[in-house]
Amino acid sequence: MTTLSEATYDTPYGPGRIVARRSDRPWAVLVLTHGAGGGIESHDLEVLTAGLPKLGVGVVRIEMPWRTAGKRIASAPSVLDASFTSLVDHLRPRVPLFIGGRSAGARVACRRGRALGAVGVVALAFPLHPPGRPERSRADELLGAGVPTLVVQGERDTFGTPAEFPLGTSMVVLPGADHSLKVAKRAEPDQAAVDALLVEGVHEFLHHRVGRSGTAGE
Repeated sequence: MTTLSEATYDTPYGPGRIVARRSDRPWAVLVLTHGAGGGIESHDLEVLTAGLPKLGVGVVRIEMPWRTAGKRIASAPSVLDASFTSLVDHLRPRVPLFIGGRSAGARVACRRGRALGAVGVVALAFPLHPPGRPERSRADELLGAGVPTLVVQGERDTFGTPAEFPLGTSMVVLPGADHSLKVAKRAEPDQAAVDALLVEGVHEFLHHRVGRSGTAGE
């Protein structure tokens, strides 16, 4: 059984929201934030929130102040970083901390993970470049995370296909999935199978980084 809690906290840029799904016997916690085009109700964040706590990983979703305020346009990267840091500082996990996010939220996680003491970063649908503009690469943010990083990328992501990522990137590829990590209605494998791959891939990464004793792995 898992429990859900929700709270709102002030940041230097207005209030943000924290929604936590706790595990009865946690051995890690994964903090996730959303992208510029959606909120914490994004499909992939919902899938991980439903699946990981059953496996011993608490999931905390962070809603940025711009989203809490009902705005349609995301804040500048520096504002996102400061807001995320302020909200994560309210958490007091007693188990190893992982930081992650989807799309623009994955960029925030890569920029702030090490400073926040994370033992790993989970980058969902990392926007390696704007669609059709591969010369505007954001690989430096990914490579500069400073902690082990897992990329979960859709095979058809127009913000960067798996083959475009730097050599050696630790990655879970979701067959047929787009930037939302969703597949077409009649795709094979179907959405349920792809969602299972998402949960399994993230769980394996966390488990590899953290021994069940609760200490960071090599």
